[in-house]
Amino acid sequence: MTLLSTLARTALVLSLAATALAAQAQSAICYNCPPEWADWASQLRAIKAKTGITVPPDNKNSGQTLAQLVAEKASPVADMAYYGVTFGVQARKEGVTTAYKPAGWDQIPDGLKDADGHWLNLRPHTSPMQVRYARAHAKKYEGEASMPDIRVIAPGRTYRVDSDATHSPMFHQCEGLWIGEHISFKDLKFVFTDLCRTFFERDDLVLRFRPSFFPFTEPSAEIDIQFQSGPLAGRWLEVAGSGQVHPTVVRNMGLDPEKYIGFAFGMGLDRFTMLRYGVNDLRLFFDGDIRFLSQFQ
Repeated sequence: MTLLSTLARTALVLSLAATALAAQAQSAICYNCPPEWADWASQLRAIKAKTGITVPPDNKNSGQTLAQLVAEKASPVADMAYYGVTFGVQARKEGVTTAYKPAGWDQIPDGLKDADGHWLNLRPHTSPMQVRYARAHAKKYEGEASMPDIRVIAPGRTYRVDSDATHSPMFHQCEGLWIGEHISFKDLKFVFTDLCRTFFERDDLVLRFRPSFFPFTEPSAEIDIQFQSGPLAGRWLEVAGSGQVHPTVVRNMGLDPEKYIGFAFGMGLDRFTMLRYGVNDLRLFFDGDIRFLSQFQ
């Protein structure tokens, strides 16, 4: 049985328990694969359909999974296990993983993988690009009387364990950051609303900023756009997370949060395209069906 490859919401780790499945096995034990989360239900069905091997669901979390693997180290029970990157690094230290290097291993940057193949990390967002630029910008103007505003747009390909009509394991994200002396949540609302109305070429676009929580912004909001046409007309689709940058984050950029303030947002470009063209299933963009793709110029 080949190693089950999955993408984690925070950063993804691929791990195999200390023993492999016997070739003739008809069932396998997986830790931390609950059917109601991350589309595990369809993944387990796919394993059954393609290999004939049944994998019962399991509701452990990452911490419980690692604890169980350590407890069973002398006599492993699980055939495979799934957990986030932090626990993946710890699992390597505990000696409960087996090295595995998939095709294209050499193309993965060194900072995103274990040198021996015990784990790899696929970025779930483009936020690090914002932080690196902001810190470099603050350092460049350190000691000067004034500093130009920090303005960043960070697009890129990202990965998470999701697969349904509005999620894809691989998708395109674009994040924005604006830090200055007088930048606030009202500027976020104006900039993002203007962006959306320009992108969709209509001034009557309906948006809502729904209160939410993100650890790096306060206050925070999810941004929803209403479908104006197609089979989903009248329904809302969350397209971005946003908020006023948390003072601790500003301080970690090397700036005084009493002087500098700003906003950040992260949006899914694929979802914007769904709304723009009335597409009801995000996965259609990645199926490679020429009949669908040829509709776009």
